[in-house]
Amino acid sequence: MKKINCLSLSALIMGLFGIVLLFSCSVDWEAEWRPLFNGENLDDWDIKIRGFELNDNHKNTFRVEDGLLMVSYDEYETFEDKFGHIFFNEPFSHYKLRVEYRFVGEQAEGGPGWAYRNNGIMFHSQSAESMELDQDFPTSIEAQLLGGPGEGERPNLSVCTPGTHVMIDGELRTEHCITSEGKTWHGDQWVTVEVHVFGDSIVHHISENDTVLTYHNLQLSDTGEPLKEGYIALQAESHPTQFRKVEILDLSDKYE
Repeated sequence: MKKINCLSLSALIMGLFGIVLLFSCSVDWEAEWRPLFNGENLDDWDIKIRGFELNDNHKNTFRVEDGLLMVSYDEYETFEDKFGHIFFNEPFSHYKLRVEYRFVGEQAEGGPGWAYRNNGIMFHSQSAESMELDQDFPTSIEAQLLGGPGEGERPNLSVCTPGTHVMIDGELRTEHCITSEGKTWHGDQWVTVEVHVFGDSIVHHISENDTVLTYHNLQLSDTGEPLKEGYIALQAESHPTQFRKVEILDLSDKYE
């Protein structure tokens, strides 16, 4: 039998300790996931719909039914560019955001063609109360949620930039939307996405931690001012959408 000297034994113990410590840290981080949507009501959320005052929930667009946060148009006759957003009322800077969603039903009458099975997660956004009455979209970064029509390709979780710009591989990108490498999700199936936000460095993940897009150096398009924190919002762009999970792993204290 081979002898194990004290140095080897110490190294082995330290290695095992490191594994245990790493596992403990992982468990603790997982335990810190916090639901932003409580499954019961829209407490802690603010609503802003184009053409309406803050928290005027026009035609019950945003609602909670059967434990789901719903974007619904069953009380609309026609969409009429009533773009809406629902904002969590606390800003964040460094975090992981996990969202489970699906598109359902038919698009609202009068909705734009590009908004078919289209929604979005807005982050580093201006606040709901700072939006102008007839403003379409908040100044923010959008992780775009796209659903397929049943055939063809429509990559999911691209980035769109209302009032902002981002950099990819050191290059400033000024186009409104930048296509991801995400696969197309057809039908009314549930999809899980994560957006990892580390100040001004962002990673998009779909489903089983599949990285589909990374970018950095977020900035306001008119001034170039860095964008490193802000509010989180979900969109209402004319296609009914259901959300069953919106939760955050706040990492701010780890980056102080």
